[in-house]
Amino acid sequence: MLSMDWPPLWLACAIALVWAMDRVVPFGVFGVFGAAGAAVAAVLAGAGLLLMGVAAVQMWAARTTVIPRRMPQAMVTGGVFRLSRNPIYLGDALILAAAILWWDVPLALPVLFLFIAVIQKRFILPEEATLRSRFGAPYDQWTARVRRWI
Repeated sequence: MLSMDWPPLWLACAIALVWAMDRVVPFGVFGVFGAAGAAVAAVLAGAGLLLMGVAAVQMWAARTTVIPRRMPQAMVTGGVFRLSRNPIYLGDALILAAAILWWDVPLALPVLFLFIAVIQKRFILPEEATLRSRFGAPYDQWTARVRRWI
């Protein structure tokens, strides 16, 4: 049975919620965060997409899965994984932050923190347990050097 519990779906739902909040309490494109908010949103979205793409390419090059809950075949610790243990999830969070800034919805900031908490509980913590059981000491050494998010 195909599970619909995937991080991109959680991100899409969070973005839809931000959009809906904008429809209910519109601040306007350049309301609270202003033109600077739109510029920062573009940078964050671009950085998020780039981070996700680079991390996915590194994982594919290592012949391991990018799909949550699948057994990893390799532990990727170089490249963007030297900066964050979860660069794809960090990219998701950057994209959500970009949506909040772009639509100028300051009341949606808690959605970002809720998204991070959900992703951490549903995906990151189980993935960490799998990596620890599969790779042992090398995984523990990597986690001692690299933070979970940034």
